[in-house]
Amino acid sequence: MRGLPVRLWFSPASEVPIYRQLVTQVVLAILSGDLSAGDRLPSTRELARRFSIHPNTVSAGYRQLEREGWTEYRHGSGVYVKNNAVRPSTPEQILDQHIAGFFRAVRELNLPAADVRRRVARWLESPPPDHFLLVDPDAEVREILLAELRQVVKMPVSSASIEDCAKAETLLAAIPVCRPSQANAVRAALPAGVELITLQIRSARAWLDSWLPSLKGGLIGVASRWPDFVEIARTVLEAAGVEPERLVLRNAARPRWVRGLDGTAAIICDALTAAGGKLPEGPRIFVFPFLADAAHAELSRFR
Repeated sequence: MRGLPVRLWFSPASEVPIYRQLVTQVVLAILSGDLSAGDRLPSTRELARRFSIHPNTVSAGYRQLEREGWTEYRHGSGVYVKNNAVRPSTPEQILDQHIAGFFRAVRELNLPAADVRRRVARWLESPPPDHFLLVDPDAEVREILLAELRQVVKMPVSSASIEDCAKAETLLAAIPVCRPSQANAVRAALPAGVELITLQIRSARAWLDSWLPSLKGGLIGVASRWPDFVEIARTVLEAAGVEPERLVLRNAARPRWVRGLDGTAAIICDALTAAGGKLPEGPRIFVFPFLADAAHAELSRFR
């Protein structure tokens, strides 16, 4: 449209008044950068003729934009985007900016407005997320991470295999999360458009560096139901200079796995093993947290 470098949509059937539709779209265009300070808006007559709406309706929208500080009327020249248009600062204004960015991207796709409204309505009608869904192919890893997640998040947490993601009921009202090594496989199993949070994992070497110097000379136990945990811990400890004969390695899924751990100075284990209540009381217990602090911060955004 001449004088306005953005596309406008108007729906007479909507419960939202036409003048409010105009105001909202102009504000979003300003927030997204589609309209800049000094840009001239079409005249009332031009806009009314183009969309077959009453001039008084357009005038009402322009007056509202001026009252809210988005535009200014220049006598004999027209309506312009105001030079001191307020930058988004409140949560509501920032949200409007993100919405504007979405519609900006949609316009570049040249999709019909009816298709856009239908797809957005379908998304809005879906139930809001109410729990995290940990997706992982390894059942033991799922149990360990579930134990950690339930300690750091307020929302309920459940788990599923990658194959389970093919079932619509598995993903209903869920926020899928996974560890980095499984991100590609999980994304491939999820429907298009479903958000996936990749959990940042803690650095094992950095974690060990903080306490390993205090355990010189003593035996160190490593216990977990996940065999990879035991093997990774063994590799990192030996690489850090711990003699192999000082390590007492135990698979917590096997019978009598605690045997010999009472003679160690310290035991490294995961959150699930620590919560099981079977570790001896004498050694110092070091629970390795898989989830990095950054993962805690990201998950805490969801309430």
